Parts: sequence; structure tokens; C-alpha cells
Amino acid sequence: MIKGAKYYIFSSFFKYILINIFIFIGLIWLSQILRILELQNSISNQIFDVVKTTSLILPSFINPLMPYLLLLGSFFLNYKINTNNEIIILKQYLAIKEISNLILFLLLGIILLYFLNNEYFSIKTYHKYKIEELEIRNNLKLGVPSENEFHIENELSIFFDKQEDNVFYDIEALIYQEGQFIKSNSVEIEISKKDFNLVFLYGERLLLNLDEKSKTNFDKFTYSIKNRDVEELLMDKEHFNTFDLLNHTNKEFVNHGHNRIYQYILNIFMIFSVFKIIFFYVPKSNLYNKFLKIFLLILSLQIINSYSLYLLNNEIFNIFYYYLINCFLLISFIFTLNRIIK
Repeated sequence: MIKGAKYYIFSSFFKYILINIFIFIGLIWLSQILRILELQNSISNQIFDVVKTTSLILPSFINPLMPYLLLLGSFFLNYKINTNNEIIILKQYLAIKEISNLILFLLLGIILLYFLNNEYFSIKTYHKYKIEELEIRNNLKLGVPSENEFHIENELSIFFDKQEDNVFYDIEALIYQEGQFIKSNSVEIEISKKDFNLVFLYGERLLLNLDEKSKTNFDKFTYSIKNRDVEELLMDKEHFNTFDLLNHTNKEFVNHGHNRIYQYILNIFMIFSVFKIIFFYVPKSNLYNKFLKIFLLILSLQIINSYSLYLLNNEIFNIFYYYLINCFLLISFIFTLNRIIK
């Protein structure tokens, strides 16, 4: 019976955490898709690549959400066993020793998963996401082919018979600024540094402007569109693990590394708090009020931490005061939590 009770608590807790992950991450995923598309491009041509690419950033969002996921998981489980009076039965079968062992096992499991995601998996997927996101954004800036036509505003228009990836076949192109008309077998679009290159193969070029009038045949002709705002990959804080952040030359990156250490400490505190929340018993009418107070308590804790990090980045105070303030807040959190659920 004891093993069954342990399994019930363990599986139910993780079930509610996973439900909340799917809800929150799903909403974030949708917002990321809309952010990249910017609601002004042909969704039908881009949606598959955008959905696939944005899925790579989702592990990075689990890390800052972890305290709230733990909290909501414990809320839902407590509400379930409170409303069904299962909490009384569970308390009868689970002694302090069994509860302590369950806490230790859960602590090690969650911290291990959190650590692996925070230090390795989310970093790898985030780096891949940024590369693919930039490729999509640069392609969207270049334009979206539709109905056998491809237009780059104020630059050129291409009319083609068929398309495969970034290659267009049996094309006719009009380059506005230089007064050029090109007819060729194919054209391939390449993005190189800050240029968009259009590589025409096997065709003829007609040049008609005030300076020159000519007609030439070519095997290969490259036309570059310069000075367009092509985005480049910048290494931000999410590209690095905690050790690399702490040894970074940029002070803000170092401070972000200390913030990650604090988040580890906070989540350890949260796991111990979770079991107090799961097993506290109050009348159903008071549950929502207590849940709301605890949630606002965690939210306030994170808001103050964010502001402390802002002050640290602006050298208002040093790292000692950052840890001192947050340690005081964590102790205050435990004290206040005990008063709420006593």
C-alpha cells in the first residue's frame, strides 16, 4: 500500500507538471510562430519551416518556467486529493520517513532533468534555432514566391515556370535599377554575408539604360543585391552554459551565470515546498485563496530577483548584495509559506 501511495503521488505530480508544460509551452510556441511570420508573409509557403524551427526553442522556455510548473503541479495535485478526501488516507499510510525518501528521490530526479536541460539540451537546440530562424527571416526579407512570380521590392521581378527549393527554372527577370532584362535556364538564390546573390545560368542579358545598350549571352551571371538588412547570428546568453557564463568577458553574461545559480537554489527550495503544499489540508472554500497567495509570493520573488539583476548589471550594487538580498527573500518565502499553509 505504501509503494502504491508513493507511486500515486509521484505519477500524479509529474502528470500535472507535464499538462502545464504543454499548455504554457504551446502558447509560447504559437507566439513564436506568429513573431517570425510577422503576419505579413505567405503563411502557406513558410508555415512548415517556421513550426519546425520554433520547436527548437521550446526547451529554453522550460528553465524560467520551472518554479511555476512545480507550484502549479502541486496545486492541482493538492486540489485533487483534498476534494476527494484522499489526503487523509495518504497521510495515514505515509510516515515522515516515507515522505522524506520521496522528497529526496523527487529532488534528485527533477534537479537532474533541470540541470541537463539547462546546461546542455536547451543550449544545443537554442543555437540550432537561432541559425534556422535567421535563415527564415532573411528569406522572408528577400520575398516570397507566389503564382510563378517572385518580386523583390525596388530591385527586380522574376517570372518562372517551376521552382525547387531556392532554384527557379525557365525564368525571365527584370532588374529595375540597371534596366536589365534576363532570360535564362535557371536562377539560384544565395545569401552570402550581407548580400543576396542571384546566380543565373545559361541565358542572355539585354541591357538598356542611358549609359549602355547591349545584348550578351552567358553561362553564368551573378547579380548581387547589396546593403539589405540581412541579420547575422549574435551569441547571446542562452548560447552558454553556467560555467561559460561565469567565465565570460562580458559582465552581464557573468551576472546571468550567477542568476542561473540562484535559480538552481530557488528550485531546490521549491521542491521541498511542493510537498508541504501537496499535503496541507484546508476546507475547499479556502484552497483558491491560499493557492493565489502562494503563487503571488513566487511571482514577487522572481520580479524582485529580476530587478536585483538589473541593478547588478548597472553596477548599483555588487554580487555579494545580489546573493544577500535573494537569500533573505528565500528565507522570507519559506517563513511566509509556512504561515499560509500551517
